[in-house]
Amino acid sequence: MKKGLQLFLVICLIFMGLGGIVQQPAQAATDDSLARIQRKGTLVMGNSPNYPPYEFQINKNGKEKIVGMDIEIGKKIAHDLGVKLVIKKMSFDSLLVALETGKVDMILSGMSPTPERRKNVDFSNVYYSGGQDILINKADKGLYHNKDSFRSKKIGAETGTLQYDQAKKQMPGIKVVGMDNASDLILALKTHKVDGVAKDEASATAYAKNDPDLIALKGHFKTSKAEAGNAIALPKGSTSLRLAINKSLSTIKQQNLIQKEYLVTAGSYMKVNTQNTSMLHYWSYFAKGVLYTLGISLVAVIIGVLLGVLLALIRLGHIKILRALATAYVEFVRGTPLMVQIMFVYFGIGVFVNIPALIAGTIAVALNSGAYVSEIIRGGINSVAKGQVEAARSLGLSHGSTMRYVVFPQALANIWPALGNEFISLIKETSIVSIIGVTDLIYQLRIVQADTYKGVIPIVIAMILYFIMTFSLSRVLRHYENRLRHPATE
Repeated sequence: MKKGLQLFLVICLIFMGLGGIVQQPAQAATDDSLARIQRKGTLVMGNSPNYPPYEFQINKNGKEKIVGMDIEIGKKIAHDLGVKLVIKKMSFDSLLVALETGKVDMILSGMSPTPERRKNVDFSNVYYSGGQDILINKADKGLYHNKDSFRSKKIGAETGTLQYDQAKKQMPGIKVVGMDNASDLILALKTHKVDGVAKDEASATAYAKNDPDLIALKGHFKTSKAEAGNAIALPKGSTSLRLAINKSLSTIKQQNLIQKEYLVTAGSYMKVNTQNTSMLHYWSYFAKGVLYTLGISLVAVIIGVLLGVLLALIRLGHIKILRALATAYVEFVRGTPLMVQIMFVYFGIGVFVNIPALIAGTIAVALNSGAYVSEIIRGGINSVAKGQVEAARSLGLSHGSTMRYVVFPQALANIWPALGNEFISLIKETSIVSIIGVTDLIYQLRIVQADTYKGVIPIVIAMILYFIMTFSLSRVLRHYENRLRHPATE
């Protein structure tokens, strides 16, 4: 017991040590930041494309395309630097971690330069300044007039945003409901889970113009100079890159490109999005999400089963050090959330090896599944009566042959239902990989919600698709379960 506890503490210390290493790239960034970007020939832009008109996705000629005001700004900066723009999409909450761990070179995603954020990253000059509005249902137009009208009401805002902080500080007597996704907030508003949604003025105006059931009220929030507007986040100490970006932003401001071109272009794309908002029009989004979900699940199942068998055999073996390590691994994985594991593989290990989001998500899900599968297999092997093993050995079978021909077949029949449940759960658990930008079914659902301004219908479609996948798998597993239990009748 003591050895197991010691091993667990060692693993914790290793993870903590890696966490300290993860912080080093941002701190160690030097003034060669611009030269480094130009040497590699690409500028990687972190972005969360579900926030029109800043960034959102459209379906153009059957292909997904990220568009918006921030995308146009990113293109301008990359052009001025003489490099190619690469857009890396992920959830808004993951952007700062991606910047600090070197996954992206800058964050251009409607981010406000708050004092809290400035402690960890540098910011460019403000490229766009707008007020903060409150979206409400059109039916409630007579009830609310400004932010002081919402006393004792619920206000929604994206977690970690300026609007969330302002609502908490400047709207006394209200309850702030924080969510990670803009589409979820709009859905909560339209289903009366919240009474209003605090949003950036440009985004609120975009939603109000494209959804006849919503209107935008002037919030009249007080914003300090230090956190007003939107700016580009950069690694700490990247002075040369920041100066070069500020030069591009100065040109954009002098030529008034945001008002004259970028917002106009974004508006034209938004009109395209709202011309056909039927779910049939977005079938390719859902199809792509299903393919990614099934692909991740299949690979994770194969790796998870192989790893699970190995861990189970090690834990049933007689080598104490290996048994202790296997036990520590299983307990540690089972004791930490899958979301944290996915972020660690992508951001933590990604400091040493640049792992693509899809591969990182698949690895994390597979490693997580392996721990649970190992316990299922170990329990199945232990469920076989010892007399079976003794009888096989007395007949002259070796240990390997006994396990192969006597123990495993009986154990498999016993654990098949539990393994089936693990496989089915795995399909649903893959939804978490969307936080690092993997375009699984949940990620595609968010995109369709943002594009069509519809909240419930995309969710219903996703639920039906998940049910089809899991139900089909359950029928296949049930067929083989019957064959295992009644081999003579097949």
